[in-house]
Amino acid sequence: MIEPQPAVQPQQTNGTGNAIGRKRRFGGTEAQVRSALKFYKVLAYLTGGMLLLLCAEMIARYAFGQYLFAGGTNAVTGEPFALGFADAEPPGVIGGINLSVAVLIVHGWMYVVYLMSNFRLWSLMRWPFAKLIIMALGGVVPFLSFFVEKKFHAEVEAELAANPQAPQRY
Repeated sequence: MIEPQPAVQPQQTNGTGNAIGRKRRFGGTEAQVRSALKFYKVLAYLTGGMLLLLCAEMIARYAFGQYLFAGGTNAVTGEPFALGFADAEPPGVIGGINLSVAVLIVHGWMYVVYLMSNFRLWSLMRWPFAKLIIMALGGVVPFLSFFVEKKFHAEVEAELAANPQAPQRY
């Protein structure tokens, strides 16, 4: 008599969650993975820095009613205004460049590029979707991009070292 067996045999896993005996595969060569990792690292730090600057600007705007201006004329005294904070309502500076708005725009577009770097690294590493979400949150939660980048950078390096055959495609 034949003993019934489950259709899918349970597999043992090692510490990284990969099944023992199952080959780990990346979505590209080692050079492509390292290039995506470097691009992700640079964007994580730039986006994190811009997010902190954005938070400081939002505090100045909503807590103190101040905008950051460059150039223009002081609305009260009529003297030239070089760089600094001025009243938002009524306008403290006539003319000049509102750097507060520039911070908003630069961070927004930098976050879009950061999301592209997230997707590239995520797809090359063939990670679960939850990791992409965590990486994306790094650009909207202050300080998170620095911690997430450090964690995922170490994880990529460990996976590349543990699976030297994985990035070989040809």
